[in-house]
Amino acid sequence: MRRVCHQLRSTAIENFNGQFKGIFDVRGAVPTKGLTNTRRFALGAVLVYQLTLWHRHEQGLDLRVGLAPFLKAA
Repeated sequence: MRRVCHQLRSTAIENFNGQFKGIFDVRGAVPTKGLTNTRRFALGAVLVYQLTLWHRHEQGLDLRVGLAPFLKAA
């Protein structure tokens, strides 16, 4: 059971990480210098991501399709 749960978690986390990095264009180094600024960047990106998902859920839109264009248009 533990192996199955770990495998499901790994798959979910990897999908999220890939989508998150693609949306916020951070496949390489983050565009900040210093630990505090990097933490702020990551926290801000997570906040914007969550607000976007909440908005799309409230509107009845697909949560996985069109996130990047939506964020770039805002």
